[in-house]
Amino acid sequence: MFVFSDALLAWFDVHGRHDLPWQIADDPYKVWVSEIMLQQTQVKTVLQYFDRFIERFPAVQDLGQAQWDDVAPYWAGLGYYARARNLHKAAGIVSRRGQFPETLEQWIELPGIGRSTAGALMSLGLRQYGVIMDGNVKRVLSRFFAIEDDLSKPLHEREMWALAEQLCPEQRNHDYTQAIMDLGATVCTPKKPLCLYCPMQQHCKAHQQGIETELPFKKPKKAVPVREGQVLLLCAGHEWLWQQRPASGLWGGLWSLPIFEQPHEFQQCVQSLNLKNKTASANISHSFTHFTWLLDASVFEVAEDQKEHLAIELGGQWFSPEQAAALGLPTAMKKLISAVNL
Repeated sequence: MFVFSDALLAWFDVHGRHDLPWQIADDPYKVWVSEIMLQQTQVKTVLQYFDRFIERFPAVQDLGQAQWDDVAPYWAGLGYYARARNLHKAAGIVSRRGQFPETLEQWIELPGIGRSTAGALMSLGLRQYGVIMDGNVKRVLSRFFAIEDDLSKPLHEREMWALAEQLCPEQRNHDYTQAIMDLGATVCTPKKPLCLYCPMQQHCKAHQQGIETELPFKKPKKAVPVREGQVLLLCAGHEWLWQQRPASGLWGGLWSLPIFEQPHEFQQCVQSLNLKNKTASANISHSFTHFTWLLDASVFEVAEDQKEHLAIELGGQWFSPEQAAALGLPTAMKKLISAVNL
């Protein structure tokens, strides 16, 4: 008799990932950081950030007691910065309480933690029973059972959760959790799944019907809107004028060159600051989940004795590009630094 969890665990013992840095020790904090980083981000990208983050904030108390300005540089480039702000806020709550949550409900009470992340923290972090429903699990189960429903609808999502709970074993629960994520990430991939190597192949209904690449159900993609912005790059020697973004919203807490979304506002600023010595320009395109930003940077050389006045007027600070990068820059700003030839 075929048992889903037995087949998956047998595959995992041989082919699963056992050496990820957050798997080495039973540390709920490391698992927590990894789970938040892995939301909407691939493992290979997270590996470039995880060790550096943990080296700087080795325990939940270190993160919870740190200022956001200290945390932001260690997340810069990972994107989806609300994740980091919620992690920082939640770490503060846990460090003040002096202990990690012990139940699914207690994890869900923390900022930025939903049902699936809480299940992963119960299973992988605390080695207790937990069920997850990330993109990998949805893909594996929707193909295995040939589920063609729109999983974004609450009714069908509840049905998926019920399936996931039925299949999830009590024994070796943490291995099963890692195994089903690994299967989705390395074999049952979004495009060109490696069905030949899948332990579920003979029993997978989507494979039997030849529809594995059509599942899970995908809504037709909407055209991504394009927005334009004018970037003001004030240059005094090797230093540029940077602004720190508001704590909430796009690139919250990171440093950016001044950006104007309305051309007339940009022109008014240039005129009011009496900027005349435009020396260069650069253009970049940067895509977010919901829109693409076309940024047009204008470079103005300014004299040393203007620096203080301009910093006050624009609410900014003067840093070299290297200093700004160390403080925390979004990827689009790193692109601009590369594009500007000074």
